[in-house]
Amino acid sequence: MSMGGREPGKLFVGGLNFSTTESALGETFGQFGSISECKIITDRETGRSRGFGFITFDSPDAAAAARSAMHEQELDGRTIRVDYANKREYGGGFGGRR
Repeated sequence: MSMGGREPGKLFVGGLNFSTTESALGETFGQFGSISECKIITDRETGRSRGFGFITFDSPDAAAAARSAMHEQELDGRTIRVDYANKREYGGGFGGRR
């Protein structure tokens, strides 16, 4: 099965409460398998959470289990969205030819 432009062991988690910590997120998702990285994205200026993050599992099977179990579940009073993370395309970002 092709994952297209997605990373099979890496999940995007959106809709996070701004007070959710990386340790709490890792603890919640750690029940599905070993996590190699857990990162909540923060605003560069303020350091405040932007309400989403990424979790990378050692196993794609663990990521799949976490995705199906946690999508649209409640965490810290908010309903979260969980999906596979898209691979980051490097370069540019400021348009192209017009």
